[in-house]
Order: sequence, then structure tokens, then C-alpha cells
Amino acid sequence: MKIAVIGQSLFGQEVYCHLRKEGHEVVGVFTVPDKDGKADPLGLQAEKDGVPVFKFARWRAKGQALPDVVAKYQALGAELNVLPFCSQFIPMEIIDAPRHGSIIYHPSLLPRHRGASAINWTLIHGDKKGGFSIFWADDGLDTGDLLLQKECEVLPDDTVSTLYNRFLFPEGIKGMVQAVRLIAEGKAPRLPQPEEGATYEGIQKKETAKINWDQPAEAIHNWIRGNDKVPGAWTEACEQKLTFFNSTLNTSGLVPEGDTLPIPGAHRPGVVTKAGLILFGNDDRMLLVKNIQLEDGKMIPASNFFKGAGSSALELTEAELVIAEAVRSAWQRILPNVLEVEDSTDFFKSGAASVDVVRLVEEMKELCDGLELENEDVYMASTFGDFIQLLVRKLRGDDEEGECSIDYVEMVVNKRTLHMPHQLFIGGAFMDAEGAKTFETINPTDGSVICQVSLAQVTDVDKAVAAAKDAFENGLWGKISARDRGRLLYRGPPSPSTRPDPTAT
Repeated sequence: MKIAVIGQSLFGQEVYCHLRKEGHEVVGVFTVPDKDGKADPLGLQAEKDGVPVFKFARWRAKGQALPDVVAKYQALGAELNVLPFCSQFIPMEIIDAPRHGSIIYHPSLLPRHRGASAINWTLIHGDKKGGFSIFWADDGLDTGDLLLQKECEVLPDDTVSTLYNRFLFPEGIKGMVQAVRLIAEGKAPRLPQPEEGATYEGIQKKETAKINWDQPAEAIHNWIRGNDKVPGAWTEACEQKLTFFNSTLNTSGLVPEGDTLPIPGAHRPGVVTKAGLILFGNDDRMLLVKNIQLEDGKMIPASNFFKGAGSSALELTEAELVIAEAVRSAWQRILPNVLEVEDSTDFFKSGAASVDVVRLVEEMKELCDGLELENEDVYMASTFGDFIQLLVRKLRGDDEEGECSIDYVEMVVNKRTLHMPHQLFIGGAFMDAEGAKTFETINPTDGSVICQVSLAQVTDVDKAVAAAKDAFENGLWGKISARDRGRLLYRGPPSPSTRPDPTAT
């Protein structure tokens, strides 16, 4: 079929590429104008392929479609409009023009969560099921007949990003391709949307994302994760606006002991602990927030809220200075509107978006031989100077929050001194068992007692299971790609003396 793709983003680019692979002829791509000197990925890819690209700032004026825009569209002779993700209002003269009409992707199970912030509201309402719909466009707001729907489980700690990356993005691309295939085969259904269960919620904006503390912990958690990362759920505390990210209800084994954080309107003050910021609902249940964005835009681990500036700046070696300049060049490519990247240059204030975060992380992994870097690191070190410090610490292998404290038992064997830990290891730390329970471990060669080893109790097992669950669902290992996991497994433990020089030729 002859297809016009109308939209933007990496999602739009992937749908476009897959449709071409299916043998369809994309006769034109309509995307948004360049922003801060950067072209949208969809338009960029189409231009490389020699496909006509149109970047209309608007399609209509005073409620009427612009004649020159309609004429340019009609000249392409499209048989179907595909709108994978489109932030512009497309007039009905364009929607109804093709022989097969227009289909749109929407990231919710319609008729639930009509509107522009569907993923946010899926999480805010605590839905157990999420998914996407592909529907035939009409003159209503997400009210057209359904063509295809797919659903998935919403995990307890899902955010907009995790739900999108795990299901809505990859399966949505497949869904759009499948929908076009059904249309080409003459098998595409048109199922009227039921009005029962229909909801419409407005666009989530920063000014409407303030946390209401007079509700249960689960509702507060859903509000925070439903606004993570955009626009960000916030509150006022310590005479500034604090925005919370990375929330979880998995607080098993956590003890609310630490520095208190008074929050106006909250049922109880927050508590800053080693694990993060513990908050309370009006049902006295706890939730844990792991990252806080300060009013000046700086993102910090919640556990560091009452700490100072942290460790002193590293002095870079000559080889690391070369790396820093290579990184500076990467920032300059991604931020073309910035005349010169300085230490104070902020990645996001300079116009970077989430797609640029992905690009930066991938370029850094390529530059630094598979460096263990994730998107979150960019948010946590958004200025160039901070990012270089973070990168160098990772390259040196000293980026951990703190050295693990281990109580060793020493034993001399064959003229060698062995250091043996004897405590439980739970959640990245060695600790005694509940009630300091122990048992004797015996040397099998002579029956002597080597030392007393911690004897785990039921409560210790519960803590270990909770820590393992949290690591599995929220830890780095589950977030990085299979490619990067493979690199780590085959490479073995890094060390400053053995890591390859990423600038070497």
C-alpha cells in the first residue's frame, strides 16, 4: 500500500522502518519542525531514505485546514494514513482523504484513559492491566472504532518509562505493523468502542502534579510513579520544591530510622535513611522514594538529601582528559544549539530530551568499551562537569556509594592469613542475624571450631527475599540490555589497571 506516516519520535521512526520492510511504499512523512536545530528521528530517517518529508508547524488556521498543506498531502496519493505518535492536530480533510482512512496508536486499553496522558493515568489509577489500542481515526477524541488491542500486566513499581520500554514500545511497533497488514488483506475489523467504562483525563502538567498527602500510601506511590519522569510528582519541604522519582511499596525489612524531613500536609514526617526517603500515607503504611530532584534541577539519591556536596572532584589523568574531550564532542553533537560545552552546561536545560539520553548512553558505552552506564546516571549528573566526574569514577571502578563494611575472622593456613566473613549478606551489606543468633562452623581436618557464623532467622530470610525482589525488579542487572550483560559476563571484573583505554587506536 501507499502509506503516509504522520507523527514523530523513535516510535514513529521504528514503525516507519518496519512498514518499509513489509514492502509498503511510504509516499511521505509528516513530522514536527526541527527543535533547537535538531530534527525529529522519524523525519531524519525518512530524509536518509529519500522519502519526501514535510514539517508543517500547523495544519489549520481559524478552524480551517490550510489549502497549501492539503494540496501537498493530496499530491502524494496515499491510500492509508498511519499515525504512530502524533502531537499535532490533523484536520479531518487529511484524516478522511485516503481510501482506507487513518489509523492511530493509543497507549491505553480504550475506552479507558482517553486523552494525551494515558500512560500516566494508567499508573495513577493503579490499573492492574495496561496496554495499547489501534483505532480508526474519527472526529472525536480517541473515540474511533477499534481495530486491534493488546494488554499486559502492570507491575507494582512500573513507571511511565518502564511500562513503555517493556511493552508499549516494542509490542506497539508490532501492533502497528500487524494492523496495516490486516488492512492490506481486507481483514481489519471496525469495532465500536463501548461507552461503559470510558474515562477521559487531561494532560498531566507540573502545576497539577503536586502530591496530595491525605490518602493511603499506595495512592501516593501510584501518583509518584504515574508522574515519573514527566512531569514529576512534587511537594514543598525545606523551603523548596522537591520532586520525587523511583518510588516503591517494597519496604519489607526497612526501619524508619534516620533524619526526619518535615513535609507540610503529610500524615507523618518523611525519614531519610540509607535506602532512601521513607514516606507515609494516611493509613500509616510506608513507601520508599529513591531519587529526589531539587528545585535547581539537580537530581540526587534520596539517601543523600541531608548530606553535603559529597566527595571532592577527581583530578583527571592525561588519558582521562582525552576521554573527557571525546565526551565533550559527543555532547556537542547531541546539543547543536550549544555554542560551546562547558562544565556548567546542563544536558536538559540545553534542549536534550529522553531520546537524547538514550543516544548519549549508547555512545558512552561504545566509547568506553561497554561501560556500565544507564539512563538514570544522566539524570543524576546532568551537567557536563558532573557527568565527567561520574564517568571517570565508573572507569576507575570507585563509583560505589560506599565501601562495604565486613567483619572478618582471620585464620592462618599454610603460612597464609585468610580473611573470612561470617555474617549474613543481605541487600548489599553484611549484618548479624536477628537476635545475634550464631552456629559453630567446624574445621573438617581436626574438628576445631573456626568461628561463629550468623544463623539466619525467619525475619532474616524475609529481608533477603525482599532485597532480592527489589534487585530483580529495580536493580541495574534487569535494566541493562542482553548485549551489555554478555559483555560483563565475558569481560570479568574491571580494574583501573586492566580496563582498555577507550581512546586507543
